[in-house]
Amino acid sequence: MYDAAEISARVKELGAEITAAYPDGDLLVLGLLKGSFIFLSDLVRELNRPLHVDFLVAASYGDGTKSSGNVRLVYDPETKLAGKHILLVEDIVDTGRTLNRLMDLLKARSPRSLEICALLHKHMADELKYETRFVGYDAPHEFLVGYGLDHAESFRHLPYIASLL
Repeated sequence: MYDAAEISARVKELGAEITAAYPDGDLLVLGLLKGSFIFLSDLVRELNRPLHVDFLVAASYGDGTKSSGNVRLVYDPETKLAGKHILLVEDIVDTGRTLNRLMDLLKARSPRSLEICALLHKHMADELKYETRFVGYDAPHEFLVGYGLDHAESFRHLPYIASLL
């Protein structure tokens, strides 16, 4: 779907967009693990401003190729969120269930602002209550792997994104 060079160029563009969107204030880039870790590491190196990084871990897939619908928060960041710009970095927006749960949780902690950045967006999340402000690519409705995205913990290491099916 997307090769390593295409991804690198798009991440640079996203970095410039995000840098321009946050000219001041404390910025916390909050990565949703495990899928976002490669994207997040490349993205933060393209942000030309001071920032902090922390992580959330949520689970909803298990070994399947479809979300179970049951979102579990496995790790909650210890960083104080009140008064900070929070940029939640996600690998892919699919059903929207995970993002809804996490955004509700984060919003309750009184951040100065709260936005979503996703490498991929399938635009099929009828239940998603929050807009994804920064999007790398509009993705097809296929199960994608590589560049951090997995199937049963395999394929994350691939430097490109491909369809599993």
